[in-house]
Amino acid sequence: MTGTTTAAARSRAAVGGANRWVVLVVLCVSLLLVALDATVLHVAVPSVTADLNPSGVQLLWIVDAYPLVCAALLILFGTLGDRVGRRRVLLLGYGLFAAASAVAAFAGSPAVLIGARALLGVGGAMIMPATLSILRAVFPDRRERAVAIGVWTAVAAVGAAVGPVLGGFLVEHFWWGSVFLINLPLLAVILPLGRLVLPESKGSTDGPWDVLGALMAAAGVLGLVFGVKRLGAGEGPLGPTTLVPLCAGAALLVLFVRRQRRRANPLIDMRMFARPTFSVSIGCIVLAMLALVGLELIAVQYLQLVLGLSPLETGLRLLPLTFAAMAAGATGSLTLRRIGPRRMVSWGFSLTAAAVLLLVMMGQHDRPGLLTAAFVLLGFGVQSTLFGAYESMLSEAPADQAGGAAAIGETSYQLGAGMGIALLGSVMNASYAPALASVKGVRTSDSTAASQSLGEAYQVADRLGGPAGDSLRSAARHAYVHGLHVTLLVSAALLLLGALAALRLPRIMECPAPGTAAGAPEPAGTSTAPAAPEAAVREPAGVIPEQRAQERHVPDLRKAAPPEKEQQPDPSRRRPALVPRGPSG
Repeated sequence: MTGTTTAAARSRAAVGGANRWVVLVVLCVSLLLVALDATVLHVAVPSVTADLNPSGVQLLWIVDAYPLVCAALLILFGTLGDRVGRRRVLLLGYGLFAAASAVAAFAGSPAVLIGARALLGVGGAMIMPATLSILRAVFPDRRERAVAIGVWTAVAAVGAAVGPVLGGFLVEHFWWGSVFLINLPLLAVILPLGRLVLPESKGSTDGPWDVLGALMAAAGVLGLVFGVKRLGAGEGPLGPTTLVPLCAGAALLVLFVRRQRRRANPLIDMRMFARPTFSVSIGCIVLAMLALVGLELIAVQYLQLVLGLSPLETGLRLLPLTFAAMAAGATGSLTLRRIGPRRMVSWGFSLTAAAVLLLVMMGQHDRPGLLTAAFVLLGFGVQSTLFGAYESMLSEAPADQAGGAAAIGETSYQLGAGMGIALLGSVMNASYAPALASVKGVRTSDSTAASQSLGEAYQVADRLGGPAGDSLRSAARHAYVHGLHVTLLVSAALLLLGALAALRLPRIMECPAPGTAAGAPEPAGTSTAPAAPEAAVREPAGVIPEQRAQERHVPDLRKAAPPEKEQQPDPSRRRPALVPRGPSG
């Protein structure tokens, strides 16, 4: 039996006879729901404010409750899925997501909407790691899994980018609650379809599930992400609402790591981080999201406030980035096989840095051609980086730890996004504010108010009117463009740092023997095809079936050759690209 046949048989058995590509469609629609809800509410905030009249703190929690809760619970539900079944957790997440969407759509008060958004975060945390860990079980062959991860990452990019555009359309034609109702038709289809086609799989079930450890991880991530978001909102690092969550979250995560190292049956095997491929992949995900999300936020403000584009026009300008990301995801498997993880991730970072440096040429006047070219390079570069990092991380993790590994990857994704807004936003503010300290004809109090943001500067300028208002508006535009350029240079430096870090990834795409992954056993609870006869599968290391077939038809030259001239096998005829190696590549 050939390796391809064996891998195909195992894949079919792993999904209980269902088409694994149908399973991939269900998983991608699941991810699309979660990605959409992360951004679809942003454009509906003015309508929510006018209808429910929330306070400033309530409005903050309406926006942030979903990503905060989702990020905090990823490790909890990812590891729980490894124990009780990933399909079971995913289906429960569908039901909770549907119920929370209905409550959010018809919320009559800020408190109800905040609670519904928090429940959406719980459902999202159940869905996200389950999609990636089920994908890992359904596609045991790394080549097919690379194709599936390419589609998966492309869908994530589409969901995040389409969210604001779709939300703006719905709010313009219906009411703000419609941004939540769009979830219900999709869930009405994938919930019964998921029950029918999704396979059940589990990881290691030895020992009790560490409830205390899971809660420590959830509280630690919540504190860390909340503190980072407070930094991104402009609060000082020494403020109580920033410093206390950051310190408490970091302390809890340190205790969580120490607890996992001492336990015989940990939630997450911390030895995974000792593998360079796994740890470097996680770092690359953080750096890629740090650059992308911070840049997207600043780019949206630039397009609307400096170039004067409408929200719809802004969304259309960002579409090339989305299409490029889709193309990178669709071709990622082929690229990974041809150039390997090291060059794919490193070149992706470098391409993104080049796109960022190209954006430095943007000024106060619209240059659509330059902007489109930069966004295409940016989308393709970031998506290539994320694809290579996710694929390397998931392939390096043991199969029975797939849920925990997926949760770590998704938590890194969320943490990188929050850090990007905080870090690049802080760089932007530090570059923008000093230029407005003293503007001719403008009082100090007005200059201080204008230094908070470009939007506030425009409001102050409109209130002042006359030459003073014009001077303030012009100074604010110049200051913002200058701050944008500084922020882009800092982002390019971080991306080049990521390109250097990616050099520790494997040089080639290592494909283990069929039915294995990084030397790990098949996931518990996943059926496998009967093993091939021993003579058909137990080949010496490094010998491929085609080579063995050729050797059977070659006469044994050693019998005819003199002993002193006995021929030795030529190692150059082997194909090392197919030999499993260590994590260092």
